[in-house]
Amino acid sequence: MLVNGIDVTVEGLEDVSEQEILGYIDYINEHTSNRVGKLRISAAEEGNVTLDYALMPQKFERIRRITGYLVGTIDRWNDAKRSEEHDRVKHGIH
Repeated sequence: MLVNGIDVTVEGLEDVSEQEILGYIDYINEHTSNRVGKLRISAAEEGNVTLDYALMPQKFERIRRITGYLVGTIDRWNDAKRSEEHDRVKHGIH
C-alpha cells in the first residue's frame, strides 16, 4: 500500500491502521537524516514489530577542482574552457 508516497508492506499483522503506520514513519524520520522511501512492518516476538526500511538518497553536488578552481558543474563555462576540460587527462581509481 502507499502511505504519504511511501511504499508500505505489512506482514503478519492484522488491522494496522494508517495512523499507526504514520507513527512508525515519524519515528524513523526522527532517528535518521533522510526521508523514508520504503517500509516493511512485520510481527516480532512478544507483541513487538520489526521495521525494515530503505531511505531516500540524499542529493549532493559534485565539486571538482578544475584549472585551479573549485566548481560544481561546467554548464556555465564558455566553449574554450569546456574544450580545455575535455582535453585533460582523466585518471581512474584502481
